[in-house]
Amino acid sequence: MSQAPAATLGAPQPPKEPAGRRGHGHPWLTLLAVALGVIMVMLDGTVVAIANPAIAADLGASIQELQWVTSGYLLALAVFLITAGKLGDLFGHKAVFMVGIAGFALTSLAIGLSSGVGWLIAFRVLQGLFGALLQPAALALLRTAFPAEKLNMAIGIWGAAIGVSSAAGPIVGGLLVEHVSWQSVFYINVPVGLIAFAVGIWVLKESKAGLLSRIDIPGVILLSGAMFCLIWAIIKAPEWGWADGATLGFFAGALVLTVLFVVWQMFAKEPLLPLGLFRSASLSIGTVLMVLVAFSMFGAMFFLTFFLQNVHGLSPLESGLRMMPMSAGMIVASPLAGFLIGKLGPKIPIAGGMLITATAMFLLSRLDIDAGYGQTALPFVLLAFGLSPVMVGATEIIVGNAAPELSGVAGGLQQSAMQVGGSLGTAVLGAVMASKVGDVLPGHFTALKLPAPPPEQIEAMKQPVSMGIAPITPQMNLPAPVAELITKAAHLSFMDGLHLAFTVSTVVAVVAAALGLIVKAGRKSEDAVQVHI
Repeated sequence: MSQAPAATLGAPQPPKEPAGRRGHGHPWLTLLAVALGVIMVMLDGTVVAIANPAIAADLGASIQELQWVTSGYLLALAVFLITAGKLGDLFGHKAVFMVGIAGFALTSLAIGLSSGVGWLIAFRVLQGLFGALLQPAALALLRTAFPAEKLNMAIGIWGAAIGVSSAAGPIVGGLLVEHVSWQSVFYINVPVGLIAFAVGIWVLKESKAGLLSRIDIPGVILLSGAMFCLIWAIIKAPEWGWADGATLGFFAGALVLTVLFVVWQMFAKEPLLPLGLFRSASLSIGTVLMVLVAFSMFGAMFFLTFFLQNVHGLSPLESGLRMMPMSAGMIVASPLAGFLIGKLGPKIPIAGGMLITATAMFLLSRLDIDAGYGQTALPFVLLAFGLSPVMVGATEIIVGNAAPELSGVAGGLQQSAMQVGGSLGTAVLGAVMASKVGDVLPGHFTALKLPAPPPEQIEAMKQPVSMGIAPITPQMNLPAPVAELITKAAHLSFMDGLHLAFTVSTVVAVVAAALGLIVKAGRKSEDAVQVHI
């Protein structure tokens, strides 16, 4: 059945923009404009990991609070991405993109000015909401600006820029934390945001859907509540106990809210996430695949900075440089992955990439306490070449297998799956780490001829030891040899927890590789790239 023109439905028309302005709507300048905004978001997603130890020392943050600095940001991104795409339909993708840039820069400034970890977490969540405005709008603007025959190239370059910026985060973070302050990690977004805003105002051409949309407010509330209950239960379980009533209550709340969300989506006139998307087995598997990839990557990498700085004794800059092989690898791996997927389809490159990722995670699970540059360089390079095919192939699997009229919603689903997976990975592996540390710490004490701490003391020690910090304060006035033995016991316990976390990530990557063999390429028709975000 044909659709009525937007004007007959009372939908607001796109704003008139000056015609003939130099560079206005130019495809490659549009790519530059949206890349500046999205790179800011992706860089911020990884640069904070290097700053975590400095934030903990300056603000007295616990490991659970540090997890929320990361998880709160990623979760806000995940929950709001699909809603953000619908806001683009209502108000125009350029308008939403510009609001996202301005809000992201302003919340970055507020984070840097925060004097307590509570305010920092709150502004990180708000920053994640503004970041979510940028990603669906950016893809919609690209699809509007580029002709069909050049769109894949543009998205490939855009994806490579995102991958490189994510990998460059540790180096940028190391430079800023070591030579300026942890606050500068966030302040840097202000000038970048100003440049992106100026370029966007001048270059971007407005685009919006022809039909007036509605925001599924109940759906947003239900999905947000379900994700909050789930992540909060996982993070607090090591402290409360997995069988504690509060833990089980939050898990039950997550389950109930998820069921209510699914039921609501079945009857909502314009659902937040149309359930018809999941009639495609490849799209459903691809979504699960994205969750597993992000779980393995973000969850495991969360603890590497603690290893490099608190256990291995490297400075923030040295930690960033230690991760440079992954950054350099991304520059080569991203375009290569795009080429291979274009020739072979997504199945083989994605499955092979996840096996390479599993190999990298296995090597990292074998790190010893004195691991040098050579022992970490190989797994970092393997991570770059393993993860790139999955990132580049995500559009092929999820968006390509969606119905044309739902391609934009599918794009939001893809990004949401990645952010949810990252949040879950950080939370679950954090719980695994804390549990393992509590189990092995008494044994390391007795093996070093130290008296085993009582259970209540072990419970208090788990938090600092899970960050690679020896549970020693100046007030203890311990003899130097005793302090060294306690530090060694703490570091050995941390390494046991790190090894288990990377082992779990290895298993997750192998499962993802198996799922990669089931998916199939999306449609190649021009209809498959229509924008209805």
